[in-house]
Amino acid sequence: MEKIITLDEAISKINNGMTVMIGGFLGTGSPDLLVDKIIEKDIRDLTVVANDTSFPDQNIGKLVVGKNVSKVIVSHIGTNPETGRQMNAGELDVVLVPQGTLAEQVRAAGAGLGGILTPTGLGTIVEEGKDIITVDGNQFILEKPIKADVAIIRAAKVDKKGNCIFDKAARNFNPLMAMAADVVIVEADEIVEVGSIDPNHVMTPHIFVNYIIKGAK
Repeated sequence: MEKIITLDEAISKINNGMTVMIGGFLGTGSPDLLVDKIIEKDIRDLTVVANDTSFPDQNIGKLVVGKNVSKVIVSHIGTNPETGRQMNAGELDVVLVPQGTLAEQVRAAGAGLGGILTPTGLGTIVEEGKDIITVDGNQFILEKPIKADVAIIRAAKVDKKGNCIFDKAARNFNPLMAMAADVVIVEADEIVEVGSIDPNHVMTPHIFVNYIIKGAK
């Protein structure tokens, strides 16, 4: 199957009301072209799973400002005042998750696990409505896997089969999210021939990637 598609073809895979994972950390490693196309196509009522909501004028932050999202599941929102404003006004459902827990919930979905056990959040509002499991006399919160309809990620170099290399800290949540969605679209800074990437350097294998678009960089 030909994985390299156009930006318009890629965005046709995302529809109103879907759950979408977006890679990145404060915009670093985020798929800018794909996010801008979501805004252009006026796709709305999205549930976005991400590390954060970036800044008002960058990537996921622009989705919040444009009200393309109805819910976000993130580890922090402090760099985007509009997220906090919409949350307090009841315009946006914000689920705040400890960062390590969020990463593990995404990983659990990709690994086919039923959840993860963590002590983080015990005795706080984080545990409200969740199962508490006791193991060897110690209590843990059962955090269930988080899966998405579509994951949009960004990689520095991708071969035509979909093997990915990420650039330094831009790796962040991208590899985890590539394992936890029904459809994975990677925005590639550079697309190279199959065989030109050393297998030892592959960070996300092609088996997890459905589609590739050429990024602007």
